[in-house]
Amino acid sequence: MATVDLIQVISVLAFTAVAAVLDYRTRRLPNWLTVSAGVLGLVFHAVTAGLPGIGLSLGGFAVGFGILLVLWLIGGGGAGDVKFMGALGAWMGPKWILITFLLSAVVAMLGGFAVLSVLAAQNGYSRVRDKYFGKRLFQTSAGPLVDGSAATASVAAASRRRLLPYAVPVAVSAWLVLVWQMLLRNAQ
Repeated sequence: MATVDLIQVISVLAFTAVAAVLDYRTRRLPNWLTVSAGVLGLVFHAVTAGLPGIGLSLGGFAVGFGILLVLWLIGGGGAGDVKFMGALGAWMGPKWILITFLLSAVVAMLGGFAVLSVLAAQNGYSRVRDKYFGKRLFQTSAGPLVDGSAATASVAAASRRRLLPYAVPVAVSAWLVLVWQMLLRNAQ
């Protein structure tokens, strides 16, 4: 493996690992992590590949940020998740961040089922159902949405119910994509 490839792999592994741990522990992805990782990804590609590298990095940022921005606008995820995927896209490029996003949906689904299974085994199915599925996403305990404050409360409640912080399945997916990339390089 070339030194440049090794630097990229180590950087993506470190960034996603730190993000996954922070998101798991705090349910937040801080700007110091996401913004600095995005800038470093752009600088890395600019130094190693020049103008085409900048294009690759910006394209990856746009794809990662854009997909999650749409999901965030409709109430899925948080702003840190949007910046996280943008920064990861700056490192991986548009093709690989799209594959990472799609794979993360599968990993999140499987992880969610696993967590729910464990919780149901420990606490009983009805308690888990009531806690995580008892209220609709766009309804608060005070009733249906009426104004912006109820929407904020509803999204906050949904975030607390989230079983698996988004950075965890994205990190696992990014690692799988990195392995896939290495296998493709070795096959050539």
